[in-house]
Amino acid sequence: MTPRVVLVGLPGAGKSTTGRRLAKILAVPFADSDHLIEEREGHTISELFATRGEAACRDIEVAVIADALAEVTGVLSLGGGAVMRAETREALAASGVPVVYLRAALQELSERVGDGRTRPLLVANPQARLAGLAAERSAVLDAVATFTVDTDGRTPGQVAATIAARLHERQVRR
Repeated sequence: MTPRVVLVGLPGAGKSTTGRRLAKILAVPFADSDHLIEEREGHTISELFATRGEAACRDIEVAVIADALAEVTGVLSLGGGAVMRAETREALAASGVPVVYLRAALQELSERVGDGRTRPLLVANPQARLAGLAAERSAVLDAVATFTVDTDGRTPGQVAATIAARLHERQVRR
Protein backbone atom coordinates (compact mmCIF):
# COMPACT_ATOMS: atom_id res chain seq x y z
CA MET A 1 0.00 0.00 0.00
CA THR A 2 1.06 3.58 -0.52
CA PRO A 3 -0.29 6.85 0.86
CA ARG A 4 -3.22 8.49 -0.89
CA VAL A 5 -1.35 11.82 -0.80
CA VAL A 6 1.93 13.32 0.44
CA LEU A 7 2.17 16.90 1.74
CA VAL A 8 5.38 18.93 1.38
CA GLY A 9 6.33 22.55 2.04
CA LEU A 10 8.48 24.90 4.04
CA PRO A 11 8.38 24.98 7.84
CA GLY A 12 5.15 26.61 8.95
CA ALA A 13 3.26 25.86 5.72
CA GLY A 14 0.74 23.78 7.67
CA LYS A 15 1.68 20.28 6.55
CA SER A 16 0.89 18.52 9.84
CA THR A 17 -2.20 20.50 10.81
CA THR A 18 -3.67 20.37 7.31
CA GLY A 19 -2.67 16.72 6.97
CA ARG A 20 -4.66 15.74 10.06
CA ARG A 21 -7.73 17.55 8.74
CA LEU A 22 -7.32 16.09 5.26
CA ALA A 23 -7.05 12.59 6.74
CA LYS A 24 -10.37 13.15 8.54
CA ILE A 25 -12.04 14.34 5.33
CA LEU A 26 -10.72 11.32 3.41
CA ALA A 27 -11.36 8.94 6.35
CA VAL A 28 -7.81 7.61 6.24
CA PRO A 29 -4.90 7.51 8.70
CA PHE A 30 -2.44 10.39 9.07
CA ALA A 31 1.33 10.08 9.49
CA ASP A 32 4.01 12.73 9.88
CA SER A 33 7.57 11.77 8.91
CA ASP A 34 9.03 13.80 11.80
CA HIS A 35 6.89 11.87 14.29
CA LEU A 36 7.81 8.58 12.63
CA ILE A 37 11.49 9.49 13.03
CA GLU A 38 10.98 10.40 16.69
CA GLU A 39 9.18 7.10 17.33
CA ARG A 40 11.89 5.08 15.61
CA GLU A 41 14.83 6.87 17.25
CA GLY A 42 13.31 7.58 20.68
CA HIS A 43 14.35 11.26 20.56
CA THR A 44 12.82 14.50 19.32
CA ILE A 45 13.95 15.98 16.03
CA SER A 46 15.62 18.81 17.97
CA GLU A 47 17.55 16.31 20.09
CA LEU A 48 18.61 14.34 17.03
CA PHE A 49 19.85 17.48 15.26
CA ALA A 50 21.78 18.50 18.40
CA THR A 51 23.38 15.11 19.06
CA ARG A 52 23.84 13.61 15.59
CA GLY A 53 23.80 16.62 13.26
CA GLU A 54 21.71 17.45 10.23
CA ALA A 55 23.36 15.01 7.81
CA ALA A 56 22.70 12.01 10.07
CA CYS A 57 19.13 13.17 10.64
CA ARG A 58 18.58 13.44 6.89
CA ASP A 59 19.90 9.88 6.42
CA ILE A 60 17.38 8.63 8.99
CA GLU A 61 14.66 10.68 7.30
CA VAL A 62 15.35 9.10 3.89
CA ALA A 63 14.96 5.60 5.35
CA VAL A 64 11.84 6.47 7.35
CA ILE A 65 10.15 8.10 4.34
CA ALA A 66 10.96 5.11 2.12
CA ASP A 67 9.30 2.84 4.69
CA ALA A 68 6.34 5.22 5.06
CA LEU A 69 5.77 5.31 1.31
CA ALA A 70 5.40 1.52 1.42
CA GLU A 71 3.37 1.29 4.65
CA VAL A 72 1.24 4.42 5.19
CA THR A 73 -2.21 4.11 3.65
CA GLY A 74 -3.50 7.65 4.16
CA VAL A 75 -2.04 11.14 4.32
CA LEU A 76 1.73 11.48 4.80
CA SER A 77 3.27 14.80 5.78
CA LEU A 78 7.01 15.22 5.19
CA GLY A 79 9.46 17.36 7.13
CA GLY A 80 10.30 20.67 5.49
CA GLY A 81 13.69 19.62 4.14
CA ALA A 82 12.87 16.04 3.18
CA VAL A 83 12.61 16.72 -0.55
CA MET A 84 16.11 18.14 -0.67
CA ARG A 85 17.53 14.62 -0.71
CA ALA A 86 17.57 13.00 -4.16
CA GLU A 87 16.70 9.62 -2.65
CA THR A 88 13.45 11.00 -1.26
CA ARG A 89 12.55 12.72 -4.53
CA GLU A 90 13.20 9.48 -6.40
CA ALA A 91 11.10 7.47 -3.91
CA LEU A 92 8.24 9.95 -4.25
CA ALA A 93 8.37 9.76 -8.04
CA ALA A 94 8.53 5.96 -8.01
CA SER A 95 5.56 5.72 -5.63
CA GLY A 96 3.21 7.50 -8.04
CA VAL A 97 1.49 9.15 -5.07
CA PRO A 98 0.20 12.70 -5.60
CA VAL A 99 2.49 15.22 -3.88
CA VAL A 100 0.92 18.48 -2.75
CA TYR A 101 3.12 21.52 -2.14
CA LEU A 102 1.60 23.73 0.56
CA ARG A 103 2.92 27.17 -0.30
CA ALA A 104 2.82 30.24 1.94
CA ALA A 105 4.39 33.70 1.82
CA LEU A 106 7.40 34.35 4.05
CA GLN A 107 5.44 36.71 6.29
CA GLU A 108 2.80 34.04 6.92
CA LEU A 109 5.45 31.37 7.55
CA SER A 110 7.24 33.67 10.01
CA GLU A 111 4.04 34.31 11.94
CA ARG A 112 3.27 30.59 12.11
CA VAL A 113 6.70 29.44 13.32
CA GLY A 114 7.11 32.26 15.86
CA ASP A 115 10.47 32.08 17.60
CA GLY A 116 11.28 28.75 15.93
CA ARG A 117 12.63 27.20 19.11
CA THR A 118 11.08 23.81 18.34
CA ARG A 119 12.51 23.84 14.81
CA PRO A 120 16.25 23.11 14.75
CA LEU A 121 16.99 24.95 11.51
CA LEU A 122 15.17 28.11 12.61
CA VAL A 123 16.39 28.65 16.18
CA ALA A 124 18.95 31.38 15.51
CA ASN A 125 16.96 33.80 13.34
CA PRO A 126 13.65 32.34 12.12
CA GLN A 127 12.74 35.06 9.64
CA ALA A 128 16.14 35.20 7.93
CA ARG A 129 16.46 31.43 7.97
CA LEU A 130 13.01 30.96 6.43
CA ALA A 131 13.97 33.35 3.63
CA GLY A 132 17.09 31.29 2.98
CA LEU A 133 15.18 28.02 3.04
CA ALA A 134 12.59 29.43 0.64
CA ALA A 135 15.31 30.49 -1.80
CA GLU A 136 16.99 27.10 -1.51
CA ARG A 137 13.93 24.84 -1.58
CA SER A 138 11.13 26.49 -3.58
CA ALA A 139 12.25 25.27 -7.00
CA VAL A 140 12.66 21.71 -5.70
CA LEU A 141 9.24 21.82 -4.03
CA ASP A 142 7.71 23.08 -7.30
CA ALA A 143 9.43 20.31 -9.24
CA VAL A 144 8.33 17.48 -6.96
CA ALA A 145 4.71 18.66 -6.62
CA THR A 146 1.82 17.15 -8.50
CA PHE A 147 -0.03 20.35 -7.63
CA THR A 148 0.37 23.37 -5.35
CA VAL A 149 -2.09 24.87 -2.88
CA ASP A 150 -1.52 28.35 -1.48
CA THR A 151 -2.25 28.50 2.25
CA ASP A 152 -2.00 32.25 2.90
CA GLY A 153 -4.99 33.59 4.80
CA ARG A 154 -6.72 30.20 4.76
CA THR A 155 -7.54 27.88 7.62
CA PRO A 156 -6.14 24.34 7.62
CA GLY A 157 -9.70 23.11 7.10
CA GLN A 158 -10.09 25.24 3.97
CA VAL A 159 -6.76 24.04 2.63
CA ALA A 160 -7.65 20.40 3.38
CA ALA A 161 -11.01 20.78 1.60
CA THR A 162 -9.24 22.26 -1.44
CA ILE A 163 -6.79 19.35 -1.54
CA ALA A 164 -9.59 16.78 -1.16
CA ALA A 165 -11.47 18.39 -4.05
CA ARG A 166 -8.35 18.42 -6.26
CA LEU A 167 -7.63 14.76 -5.44
CA HIS A 168 -11.23 13.89 -6.32
CA GLU A 169 -10.92 15.75 -9.65
CA ARG A 170 -7.75 13.77 -10.44
CA GLN A 171 -9.53 10.47 -9.72
CA VAL A 172 -12.57 11.36 -11.80
CA ARG A 173 -10.39 12.27 -14.80
CA ARG A 174 -8.67 8.87 -14.81
